[in-house]
Order: sequence, then C-alpha cells, then structure tokens
Amino acid sequence: MAKPHMNLVFIGHVDHGKSTTVGRILYDSGIVSEQKMKKLKEMAKQVGKETFELAFVMDRLKEERERGLTIDLMHEKFETDKYYYTIIDAPGHRDFIKNMITGASQADCAVLVTDCKDGVMAQTKEHMFLAKTLGIGQMILYVNKMDAVKYDEAKFNAVKEQLSKFLQMVGFKPSEMKFIPGSSLTGENVVKKSENMDWYKGPILVEAINEFVPPDKPTGLPLRLPIQDVFTITGVGTVPVGRVETGVMKPGDKIVVSPSGATGEIKTIEMHHEQLPKAEPGDNVGFNVRGLGKKDIRRGDVIGHDGDPPTVAKMFSARIIVLDHPTVMTKGYTPVFHAHTSQTACKIEEIISKLDPKTGQEVEKNPDYVKTGDAALVKIMPTRPMVIERAKDIPPMGRFAIRDMGRTVAAGMVIDILEK
Repeated sequence: MAKPHMNLVFIGHVDHGKSTTVGRILYDSGIVSEQKMKKLKEMAKQVGKETFELAFVMDRLKEERERGLTIDLMHEKFETDKYYYTIIDAPGHRDFIKNMITGASQADCAVLVTDCKDGVMAQTKEHMFLAKTLGIGQMILYVNKMDAVKYDEAKFNAVKEQLSKFLQMVGFKPSEMKFIPGSSLTGENVVKKSENMDWYKGPILVEAINEFVPPDKPTGLPLRLPIQDVFTITGVGTVPVGRVETGVMKPGDKIVVSPSGATGEIKTIEMHHEQLPKAEPGDNVGFNVRGLGKKDIRRGDVIGHDGDPPTVAKMFSARIIVLDHPTVMTKGYTPVFHAHTSQTACKIEEIISKLDPKTGQEVEKNPDYVKTGDAALVKIMPTRPMVIERAKDIPPMGRFAIRDMGRTVAAGMVIDILEK
C-alpha cells in the first residue's frame, strides 16, 4: 500500500532560515549524502557564505547561491514512517511572493519559520495571512536560531506569544498551532533532539511533521480538471493534460469543456504512461476524448461532467489582499488574474469595502482606492468568459493571484459569482 502523500510548504520571512531548515531535514534524514554535503560546503566557502551549505541543498540555481536567496520553488521528496512528502521551499523575498502563492496553493500543510532574535516581521505576517487565504489549515510554528539567544526559554515564549496573537487575528485556532524551538544550523530539535533545551517537552520538528493529517481528497465534489496543455498525438488524436482538482473522472464519462461548452466522452486516462481506471484529486493526467478536436480545448479551460459543468463567471465578488502594488488599485484597473491554469484580464468594477487585513472586518465603505497592505471586498468583471468557482463550494477553484508589471500585486478568494 502506498503511503499517503502530502505537499508541505516552508514559509516565513527572508533570512529566517527556511532553506537551512529544509536542508537540515534532508541531510539529517540521510536523503542528502555526506559527499554531496561536502561539495556544497566547498561551494558555500567559495562564494563567502560559510553557513549556507544546508540552504544550498535546495537552492540549486547558481544565481541563488551567489545571492544567498531562494528564487524558484524547489521540490524535494522526503518520507516519514507514515507519509511521503513533497517539500516546497517557498521564497521569503518580496519579488518572489508569486512563487510563494503557487507554492502555498498546492500545499496541504505548512511550517512557518521565525528567527527567535527578530520575532514576527512584515513577511512573517504576510505569509500567515496568505496561508489562511490560500486554505492551509495545518501549520507548525518553528522558532529557529535558538542558539543565537543562548536557548533562552523566555525569548522563545515571547515570540510564541507574538505569533499566536497574530495567527488568531488571521483566523487560525489555537488548536491548529504547534510551536517548536530549534536551531537548524546546529541541527537541534529538527531531526535530533537538543540537549540545550530540556525545558521543551514537545515533539521535535520531524515528529510534528509526521503528525499532520492528510486532507480528505475532495472526491465528493463535482469534477473540475483545469487544462494545462493540449497535445496532438499521431494515431491517438487530441490529448489534453491537467491535474484533477476535485471529483473523479473515469473512461466513458460524458464531459463538458468550459467556457466553450464543447462536449465529448472520455476514452482513456493515462498517468506516467500507465492507463488508469479513474483519475482523482491530485492526479496529473493526460486523457483522450472522443468528439473533441484541438480547437475545442486549450490551456485555462476546465473540464467537468456534462450534468454539472464548471461555472463561467460574467462577474464575481472576491476578498483580496494587496501584497505589492507600486501605486494604488482603483475602480477600472484591469490586471491579469491567474486562477488555476487560466490567465484572464479582469477589470475591478467596484471596490465594495476596505477590510482590516488582520481580522477581515469592514473598515471603510466604497473607498476610492486600495494600496499595498490593504484587504478589500471587490466586484470583478472578466474581459472574456472565465471559469472560476465560489471558494466555499469548490475551494481549489476559488482562489487566484493578480499579476501586473511582472509582479504579483494581490491574492484573493471568490465570494460570489454572477453566472453567464
């Protein structure tokens, strides 16, 4: 029986030790060999980043090594006795927050890394809010660099207090939080228990990760499969490829492609070159459809069952948080919305109200604009037909990122939809 799989994302402020923590887990669990570690140590020395060898395990891009930053999302496999995980190391740096969004939106659970010396910083807060907006329900709060504060319990408690206050404002319940003091650089309380913090009686990081509960696969929800790509294969015909977000798809199913409304019947489903009797949430599949040509389907379209087609929005309302906008967002602003695999220019039709980003309470009705750090309830008009769902009905299909000028300016979730 295969172990259940989970996507685990590491988030937190830049330089608080996310990559080093991931490197420490992989090294101390024996996933990264002694030889590879030696090589990385030498590389770290060459670029004058002596303590960065653990971070280099994940930061494979040369440019990252020289800048000492995590730019792209790195995926690495890691197993405990119960689960196997894909570790997603999400960048903490501002320009890379779009990757953080892609990372977190695929994640089932998160480890938020905070430096005990610095405590809660701007990005720590932003990442907590994003984790909540993007639907992550389980989080470990790992307080790193305890060696730098001489393993002082009072310092740990102060940071813990700070974090829980903010987490509760964002909407996490105390029961959803676990706090662990450790030091990734010295390898304490990550994979091995520390001698220096005998005041701490709880699980160490790897044990706590092992206690995460895999989310229920949303097989009971309607079928939603966003298209990533469409291939034409000689002798086979049109083969769309995508990941099942919700529901189940089987050969023989009558399906509909939204927004075009084209219909067909599933002939075969393949994953890793093997035919499948069915595709479930999380499966990345290629499939062959009777009655569909290359012109009927493209990236950004969504497949559903004929009797329960994906929702095509004429207009929708959403709760957004402005992450990083150089000026302000006003009525009439038309950036590109990235939702599942679609990229659609959408116009902000109305700013209904400005919300307190920490509590979600309304603070101002119909403001003229919103800026970085603000949260708002907005009405949005796609410039062409777009498939999106209410976040409460089909969560993975109800979240989006807003991009403009090469950066992610905002993220949000769909509250309600006016259907086409």
